[in-house]
Parts: sequence; C-alpha cells; structure tokens
Amino acid sequence: MRYFITLSYDGTRFHGWQVQPNGISVQGELQRALSLLLRQDVAVTGAGRTDTGVHARMMVAHFDFNGEWGAGSGERMDGRQLAYKLNRILPQDIAVQRVEQVPDDMHARFSALARTYYYYIHTFKSPFLRHYSCELHYDLDFPLMNQAAAILLEYDDFGAFCKSHADVKTTLCHMMKAEWREVEPGQWCFEIQANRFLRNMVRAVVGTLVEVGRHRLTLDDFRRVIEGKRRTEAGESMPAKALFLQHIAYPEFRHI
Repeated sequence: MRYFITLSYDGTRFHGWQVQPNGISVQGELQRALSLLLRQDVAVTGAGRTDTGVHARMMVAHFDFNGEWGAGSGERMDGRQLAYKLNRILPQDIAVQRVEQVPDDMHARFSALARTYYYYIHTFKSPFLRHYSCELHYDLDFPLMNQAAAILLEYDDFGAFCKSHADVKTTLCHMMKAEWREVEPGQWCFEIQANRFLRNMVRAVVGTLVEVGRHRLTLDDFRRVIEGKRRTEAGESMPAKALFLQHIAYPEFRHI
C-alpha cells in the first residue's frame, strides 16, 4: 500500500532534503522516525530535492507499507494517528500535516503537476526577517524586474540557471508563473511556478532578476542570458535562507 506524507520544515540546519553521507537531512529524519514507528526499514521518496538551507511550507513524500500498524488485522493504517506519532518523534523544525493512503500508481515526484516557490527580499534592516528573507539595500526597479520575469514564460530551456555540472538529463521546464509582489512596505516576494525546477534554478533566476533591477542588465540582456544557456552569464545565486517550497499540485485522485 502506498501512502503520501505532507510535511513542512525549516531547512536552516539541514543539508537539504536528500540523505547525505556526512550531514543531517530532512529525508533522513523522516525515514528514521517512520522506521522506528513501523518497526521496519522505510524508504521515502520526496517530490523534489531542496538544497541546503532551503525551507518547505509544503513537501510531499511517499512510502510503501503493507504491514499492520495502529489498526486491527485487515484494516488500513490510521493516517491521523501516524501523523500524530511522527510529530512526537520528529524534531521541532519538521512538522507532518497528514498521512493518507493513495493509489499505488501515485508518485510523490512524477505525479506532481506543478511546484511553486517563494523567494523573499526586504530592503531594510530587520531582526525579525533576517533568518527567512534576504536583506538588500540596492535601489531595485521592481516594475522592470517584473517585465523581465514575464520574459521567462516565453522560454522552456533554462540551462542558464542550472548549477554547473548538475546531473540532469534535460534543462527543459514548463514555466507557468513568475512575478514579484510587495507583501508589506519594503518586503517583496517572488513567486515562481513550473512543472519542474533545475538544481539551484530559483536562486539563480532571482539573482539575475536583481541584476536587472539594479539596471546592470537590460531586458535584451536578460533574453540573451536565457538564450545563451550558460550559467556563467547569469547572476549570482541568492542565499538559500529566503527560499521556500510553497506548494506542490497533484491531479485529483480518489482517496482510499
């Protein structure tokens, strides 16, 4: 039987989602807790891989389990009870929202239709934003940055924003949304949505848009960066602490 786990986490102290040989990971913590509760080794597959220091307001992972837990013989697993127990075991910076049985052909990664990321910038010193937003004091031209962001939707190859030497078979992505909005005076959020993202892609896109906002790149320059498909031509990667995996969309399915 296959189960989806919906969770959120503060990525500050983790070496990303994926299990690492010499670092603590969200996937590793989740597998440890599940294996302890279900009394067998459990492997989880995530919807994607967030990098070191990146947060997730919504991550989805799946695992397979055919034994009995928290229910009588022949009954399905009690997802609410398992979520409660997981939250008792997991560290405070990981929270499980729900566990639910799904059809066996559902896959946390490959069944996802779209992923949405938020990146936060603030333009003043703040002791309360410093851990989850990037402080910049440049005179940024956000209307121009939005014009550049709209250009992203005209393309489908984002090799210019992919981390060098990344092990990817394709740099094609279907971009659905890319825009800046001011959430509070001096606080801005960049929302970007696509069917998939390349490694380090969002932070590289933001870094390049900041170059546009500083008038160091024109809109034509921005197009040339995309069309050139060379990471060295794009802007610097922005700090991970301000990036959040916000939402993952799936097709409607019959809950079991």
